[in-house]
Amino acid sequence: MATASPVQSLQGPSPATRKITGWYIAATALFMVLGIFAIIEPAVAALAVSRLVGWLLVFGGLVYLIGACAGRGLKEVIFQLAIGIIYLIGGRYSLTHPHLAMATLTLLLGAVIMAGGVAEIISYLRLKSADASGWMLFNGIIRFFLGGMIWFHWPSSSVWAIGILVGLTLLITGMTRLMFAFTARKLSRLEAR
Repeated sequence: MATASPVQSLQGPSPATRKITGWYIAATALFMVLGIFAIIEPAVAALAVSRLVGWLLVFGGLVYLIGACAGRGLKEVIFQLAIGIIYLIGGRYSLTHPHLAMATLTLLLGAVIMAGGVAEIISYLRLKSADASGWMLFNGIIRFFLGGMIWFHWPSSSVWAIGILVGLTLLITGMTRLMFAFTARKLSRLEAR
């Protein structure tokens, strides 16, 4: 490993590190702003999520249908066609019935947020010794309990739950990732010395 010159250690992190962490900090700020907007207007955020999922399913279905054209055998073509059609039907349902799709997505979102929380806790357990790993544990616990909230209030909370939970998840994730970015800058300064 090359040693840093005295000039570089006085300047702090390298330009590449500053650029990477700068973009990372900008992304975390965007996460936090989107999170705040979703908390302020949860019904609009829930509708946006429902529409987004609908379009993702439609595009995913088209990809599967295109993939069926390149199928190598009859089984693969049938499988690709079936999955593509299922995705297209699900996407169309979500786009034409966004409020019904919100109720379905609310339950699914709760499970996904809880699973994300478990993954963050497992990551913490694997990286306990790293700086800022406590923020991973904090994020994991918050995400797990936010996902669990959905299960207790479903289906009556479908209109606001997606917006609030997505907003809080974006806000907390943005904050914890911001702490990681600051820690990365701090570590790069220490490493340069």
